[in-house]
Amino acid sequence: MAATAYSDSDSGRGESSEANSKWLDAHYDPMANIHTFSACLALADLHGDGEYKLVVGDLGPGERQPRLKVLKGPTVLTESPLPALPSAAVTFLMEQHEPRTPALALASGPCVYVYKNLRPYFKFSLPPLPPNLLEQDLWNQAKEDRIDPLTLKEMLEGIREKAEVPLSVQSLRFLQLELNEMEEFVNQHKSKAIKRQTVITTMTTLKKNLADEDAVSCLVLGTENKELLVLDPEAFTILTKMSLPSVPVFLEISGQFDVEFRLAAACRDGNIYVLRRDSKRPKYCIELNAQPVGLVRVHKVLVVGSTQDSLHGFTHKGKKLWTVQMPAPILTMNLLEQRSRGLQAVMAGLADGQVRIYRDKALLNVIRTPDAVTSLCFGRYGREDNTLIMTTKGGGLVIKILKRTAVFVEGGGDMGPPPAQSMKLNVPRKTRLYVDQTLREREAGTAMHRTFQTDLYLLRLRTARAYVQALESSLSPVSVTAREPLKLHALIQGLGPTFKLTLHLQNTSVARPIVGLLICFLYSEALYALPRAFFKVPLLVPGLSYPLETFVESLSDSGISDIIKVLVLREGQSAPLLSAHINMPGSEGLAAA
Repeated sequence: MAATAYSDSDSGRGESSEANSKWLDAHYDPMANIHTFSACLALADLHGDGEYKLVVGDLGPGERQPRLKVLKGPTVLTESPLPALPSAAVTFLMEQHEPRTPALALASGPCVYVYKNLRPYFKFSLPPLPPNLLEQDLWNQAKEDRIDPLTLKEMLEGIREKAEVPLSVQSLRFLQLELNEMEEFVNQHKSKAIKRQTVITTMTTLKKNLADEDAVSCLVLGTENKELLVLDPEAFTILTKMSLPSVPVFLEISGQFDVEFRLAAACRDGNIYVLRRDSKRPKYCIELNAQPVGLVRVHKVLVVGSTQDSLHGFTHKGKKLWTVQMPAPILTMNLLEQRSRGLQAVMAGLADGQVRIYRDKALLNVIRTPDAVTSLCFGRYGREDNTLIMTTKGGGLVIKILKRTAVFVEGGGDMGPPPAQSMKLNVPRKTRLYVDQTLREREAGTAMHRTFQTDLYLLRLRTARAYVQALESSLSPVSVTAREPLKLHALIQGLGPTFKLTLHLQNTSVARPIVGLLICFLYSEALYALPRAFFKVPLLVPGLSYPLETFVESLSDSGISDIIKVLVLREGQSAPLLSAHINMPGSEGLAAA
């Protein structure tokens, strides 16, 4: 079915015709009935014939059963039912023997189903978790008919609210039943052992010991009980186990298991945790402002999509590099890698029907579809190297092929370095003085450094002494004693010859008022005159700033100015509590006269 209802465009330039588009419309079927997300899509040469197939873990919406579908071109090649909802699908090489056909691993519930040549090969189940001891004791009492179903329900509800260990599936199903169904359920299940099983939330692959594209890979599983498991590709035993503070939902790994690897896990608590090969717990934590909706690694940058309609770029150590705001909520993300041109970019499917392609924060291309895209996958499909596969919210299937002549351009500009990079800088020639100073620094570098350190220590010592002297002589406008917590601030207003002097005195204690304070002014009587050079301060209530106003008259006809000292004293004490030096301005009124 040909598609003419959607198009693509470059950033800032619309392209409605297919001749100007970078993509060829290969297939569009709005009734394909495929409901999945990006983690459940995989492309692989499953039969070793050079024909790449599309593996889909179909969720089976409504009452339909989840299914594993394998597509060849636009048609479904095989289809098989699944016991539970799929959480991830990956392809990997298990061994070095010929023929080198990859295996298919599908995570569903607590199990990983491994297929070779589209036939069941192995089933790996997660190890069971220890049950809740109180829950087990209650079911043992029910087995011996010592408690009735209603009492069992009440006690299980109390355990579910308070216990740290979650209840088993059997108990959770029992709590959902009506009163008339409880007795039959207890009689049917009371003789069964209590089992607590976790489920797989995400899955990816990690190269075992080589970085080659056709190297053997390990499976990495994220589970509901906040753990990461690395499986051996041949024996399917657990090679290592790592713990996380929250449940992982997206995984990105680089490196090799036997050499060194770095793992980034986006979790449900809104954080991204980074682990290394030698760490059982996270080494770095990247805190997000919203829940993650996708995680893609582009070279050495972690690109995260969040529920705040934005893309963020981080380093593996948690430093934020950039942020790009989206015009609509992000539904899905995946990596676009064009190996022939060495291009890696991020694809983001938005709720308004757009698929945006970014390299870092530069927009490369926009694809518009008739329905919101829920899953994306880019790679070799059939015999075409650069194929984009999309599934829509209504179950449609869209297949596009990137043109061999297509070149992604950032912002519609020219590729390559900016023009300023080719401009030569006007660097001055090295003078004889510069060369002599360079030789001197090389020969006497140690002595120069020691002299600098000596001067620095002397500066710190003099600063500390001056600070101590200011505290001891009460030269500071802020009191340092707990007995007299005061703060003084002075303000001069006016042009002269008469100035208004306002002192703001504040009691900084929490609940203790201060009384019995005096204000004294020290000044040159030949230059200034004050109506009161000494007066008493009223009671100071904690937390309030009291303005104390007076006037200063300049007596000098030549515009000479001086310093007026303000002292805050306690009655009966000669040493001041606070002091302030006011640099009086020149009298502009006298100068004008």
